[in-house]
Amino acid sequence: MPDTTAHLPPATPRKPFYRQLYVQVLVAVVIGVILGYLSPRYAVAMKPLGDAFISLIRMVIGPIIFCTVVTGIAGMRDMRKVGRVGGKALLYFEVISTVALFFGLVAGHVFHPGTGFDVDPSTLKSGEIGNLVAQGHNIESIQFVLSIIPTTFVNAFAKGDVLSILLVSVLFGCALAAIGERGKPVYDVIEAGAQVFFKIVHYITGVSSIGAFGAMAFTIGKYGVVSLVPLMELIGSFYVVCILFVVLILGIVARIAGFSIIRFCGYIRDELLIVLGTSSSEVVLAPLMRKMEDLGCPKETVGLVVPTGYSFNLDGTNIYLTMAILFIAQALNIDLTLQQQITVAIVGMLTSKGASGVAGAALVMLASTLSVVPVVPVAGMVLILGIHRFLGTGLAMTNLVGNGVAAIVVCAWERELDRTKLDAVLSRR
Repeated sequence: MPDTTAHLPPATPRKPFYRQLYVQVLVAVVIGVILGYLSPRYAVAMKPLGDAFISLIRMVIGPIIFCTVVTGIAGMRDMRKVGRVGGKALLYFEVISTVALFFGLVAGHVFHPGTGFDVDPSTLKSGEIGNLVAQGHNIESIQFVLSIIPTTFVNAFAKGDVLSILLVSVLFGCALAAIGERGKPVYDVIEAGAQVFFKIVHYITGVSSIGAFGAMAFTIGKYGVVSLVPLMELIGSFYVVCILFVVLILGIVARIAGFSIIRFCGYIRDELLIVLGTSSSEVVLAPLMRKMEDLGCPKETVGLVVPTGYSFNLDGTNIYLTMAILFIAQALNIDLTLQQQITVAIVGMLTSKGASGVAGAALVMLASTLSVVPVVPVAGMVLILGIHRFLGTGLAMTNLVGNGVAAIVVCAWERELDRTKLDAVLSRR
């Protein structure tokens, strides 16, 4: 019989359960919730712990995206393959993102989370969302497209804008591949640099439980559990819809690609729990890429697909946009026509491309989308400002699963997926 373990990662001794990262993060999240409920004042003071962790991760996100995208493109050598992989990835992103938008629209009509609120639009105070509206208008304009182009090469990393970094990385990778062997020393340096940055992320991830504790304690302490009761229907229905999308839509996609979505979610449980605590999928970009490689996906394809997916494959964000708009419309007793709902979906598909993995970006996307559908007042966003953090956690977790599935699907589409390794790793207990 052939040896099915030949391509598996080297075995490591199993850690005691209390040293498992997902256990530490889960315990930290629970402690954060308890502290937030019992002592809101002290819980809010824990916010710097979560902010510091996210800042540490975001500090290395730019270099990691640059190194992985450049080595991914240059490592392929064949520029036609780069175009083919990129084209397939973008096609997949657009199809699944569109499905997510309409999935959210259908769910909004099924659950009717805003029905019964009967809010008078004239009583809404929009002072809190003025800045978001301004950012939303910027997204609509041509300035948003131009802002993707950095003023200097280094400025892309200084801003930390994912789309700008992707643009610089793709150009650099294509140029490096074009000059052939003369670029080999540069390629080796960048590849070695990637290993260094991944190691830094490994160190930072080791204290992710502290960051998750700080972020969760602040969230519960700031907004409180009791204040969520009137909006629990929206929160509950949103999470149900996200779970259904993952199980049904991504589950079907995963089955076609030849793996189980449930086992895959179990495989990335560490990353999912870190996102649960921090409400940001950016913090697990590097660990997710490593796990995709361990799962049998080629490094070059992962390095191109996953970072791109963080800007173009935001399934959770799309569900959030459509459900939030329908919730506001229902709460204000506004009936949207079919044409207006389709307009919302199309605009949402465009504006979501400006959101990276940080949950707060979704509010700006929502402001931009609402400004195109004037029948729903942008001031209605004030109804969900208090619970956005909780919704943001669900959308970030959905985005994470969606990008992991995308990497596997594109690798399978390219016939590069090591299925023996995939089956063996996912079937491990």
